[in-house]
Amino acid sequence: MKAIRVHKFGGPEVLQLDDVPDPKPGPGQVVVRIRAAGVNPVDTYIRSGNYAMLPTPPYVPGNDCAGVIEAVGEGVTRFKRGDRVYVVRTTMPLSGAYAELAACDASMVHPLPANVSFSQGAGVSVPYGTAYRGLHHKAHARAGETLLVHGASGGVGIAAVQLGVAHGMTVVGTAGTDRGRKLVQEHGAQHVLDHSAPDYLKKLMEVTGNRGADVILEMLANVNLQKDIDVVARFGRIVIIGNRGAIEINPRGTMGKDAAIFGLALWNAAPEEMASIHAGLGAGLANGTLRPVVGQELPLKEAARAHEAVLKSGAYGKIVLIP
Repeated sequence: MKAIRVHKFGGPEVLQLDDVPDPKPGPGQVVVRIRAAGVNPVDTYIRSGNYAMLPTPPYVPGNDCAGVIEAVGEGVTRFKRGDRVYVVRTTMPLSGAYAELAACDASMVHPLPANVSFSQGAGVSVPYGTAYRGLHHKAHARAGETLLVHGASGGVGIAAVQLGVAHGMTVVGTAGTDRGRKLVQEHGAQHVLDHSAPDYLKKLMEVTGNRGADVILEMLANVNLQKDIDVVARFGRIVIIGNRGAIEINPRGTMGKDAAIFGLALWNAAPEEMASIHAGLGAGLANGTLRPVVGQELPLKEAARAHEAVLKSGAYGKIVLIP
């Protein structure tokens, strides 16, 4: 089969299209024929060698994907050949998602409803799992609270908007382009702000009656964390989902408000948390509440281009690779 492999850490140019042996399912595993693979910022951090947990090269990148069951291993009864599925985690590094086939533990695979395309399915696991864990497991968001999604037009951002709306929250989303702001509005945010405008935080305070946001999901903490501290409400919760550098903050801003700042990495979720996440996501996909947005579809051989695009400003939905 064809697969993208990283033989040494570095820039996007190290993503190499190789011929590799087809994976075989071990006990408790399935092999998925991949129809679409999701590209996430974390994939680029790992590829560059700048991440806390690194595989040993050569490895096949990626975990998010969707497709059909190609083969089932011993002891697997939940799936049969031909079933439509989305994948939470592959057996990367040996069998990642940037490939035609991937081996996965059956517990890391979930049914893909017929109303969800393969490209949409490739945008479920990391974006929606991250947003769900941030909103529910970390911030313990409550209906009626105000949610600020700082950078709402990307994959995680749109997931957070949809989940917040479904949870009965007042959702404020920010985006840096007209196209992005339109997308955020179309997916239910009651207020949409331009985070490139100098007065957008003033507008946030106006729409919240000067209370600020109860929950903030932050996609670029090295730019926005001090701003978040300034506008979080009393007893508010800030969840850091994305960060690309250092920032100096004044913690005093958290003290008078009893505000909390949480870090989040999806791979830290315990098995019972993952089961909770995907029970919720599966129901939302099936009933149409959750609708992953695909921003770009690129051929598998253009993985380097996808890695460049996923880090550009003006994010719009999910970038997927098509084998």
